[in-house]
Amino acid sequence: MKVLKVGAAVATAVVLALTATACGGDSDKTDTPATGEAGASGAAKGKVVIGIKFDQPGLGLKTPDGKFTGFDVDVATYVAKELGYEANQIDWKQTVSAERENMIQNGDVKFIVASYSINDKRKEKVDFAGPYFVAHQDLLVRAGDTSFKKPEDLNKKKLCSVAGSTSAQNVKTKLAPDADLQQYPGYSECLSGLENKAVDALTTDNSILAGYAAQEKNKGKFQLAGLNMSNENYGIGLKKGDKELQTKINAALKKMVSDGAWEAAVTKNFGPAGYKSEPAPQITEGS
Repeated sequence: MKVLKVGAAVATAVVLALTATACGGDSDKTDTPATGEAGASGAAKGKVVIGIKFDQPGLGLKTPDGKFTGFDVDVATYVAKELGYEANQIDWKQTVSAERENMIQNGDVKFIVASYSINDKRKEKVDFAGPYFVAHQDLLVRAGDTSFKKPEDLNKKKLCSVAGSTSAQNVKTKLAPDADLQQYPGYSECLSGLENKAVDALTTDNSILAGYAAQEKNKGKFQLAGLNMSNENYGIGLKKGDKELQTKINAALKKMVSDGAWEAAVTKNFGPAGYKSEPAPQITEGS
């Protein structure tokens, strides 16, 4: 009798296993993207985690209704689609400037599209695809302020930028070492400081500043100084050594430019601020 009971139990287990396999088959096909990269970087199966800014209007902004808008969001969405992910398969992750390299190295994200300037120091820790945009460091000042006419005018002034950003580093090492530089976690805090006169200017890329100046709530309050103090080549950050992903992202960026989607995204996101961008840059990373 014991033998019969064990045999019955084994038969039942086999049936259940076969049933579970049959039920799971279609689900796996549905959830797995065309590239087969599901599950990477902490994503749920069939999802991809992409790092963006949540507080940069025009580039990466989380709106009160929970949606995401901006040029970087549009670029990331286009690239993700070329990798096999639809928009509803993207998990957006907030990316603070000072944590970008750590997030990539730790596998918290698949890649980062967050006004991420390519430089040699960062390339020691991560790789980039692109560049996909060229910006220039500038100043956002209160409306009517004409005291900033050249980079030397930044010295002895109270400036604000974001900790870990290229702009903050430029101020300290190149542009204005004698400036009183305040470094905050995000640009929103800098903007509040500028509005209440705690600082004299907010400095970062002109693309970011244009987005803030164009916001409905800020119209008439601020203006760009018009100083092109650096060239910032925005790249898409990814894990160092992942040449396959780098190649795929570069191909997606080239396609975005060739089919007109890049220009359309520029016009949609920066046009309202009257910001004139340069043509799409030539891709140099990974070549």
